[in-house]
Amino acid sequence: MSDTSNPQLIRQTKESYGDTFKADLFEQYKLYVESAEKISERRVSANNYLLTVNAFLVTLYGLVAASRFNTIWMILVPVAGFLVALTWHRIITSYRDLNTVKFKVVHELEQQMPAALYDYEWHKAGEGRGKAYHPLSHLERWVPIIFMVLYVLLAILAVLGVLP
Repeated sequence: MSDTSNPQLIRQTKESYGDTFKADLFEQYKLYVESAEKISERRVSANNYLLTVNAFLVTLYGLVAASRFNTIWMILVPVAGFLVALTWHRIITSYRDLNTVKFKVVHELEQQMPAALYDYEWHKAGEGRGKAYHPLSHLERWVPIIFMVLYVLLAILAVLGVLP
């Protein structure tokens, strides 16, 4: 049984595994990279869904403000929107953290491959700190923050009675 407090990425040597070691390792590598890409796809889907929810809530707020039913809804809609945007921000952070770990594993797996393409690309991109590349998660996390600020402002204006 392996020590789970310090797991190893490659648990067997080529000699102990057998002749299919490199082929099986490469197959695992391909599946793992595909799983990292699927996480990115799920993040995009979540972002699209939550952007739609926020657009709906802002529209609902406008309809409520323009109607004669603008009592408690003028506070409830921004509170709900703020909570949705806060959740959205946490989801973006979670996906970013998960992909960061996944690509660290990809970089380690590439140490066993003839070429370390993702590691090389990350180096060329300045590891997300250079001018060549800025990670999308650094930009996309501002969208829910902007919505949170909007919802706070709308709630404050409603409480102060500034809005009709």
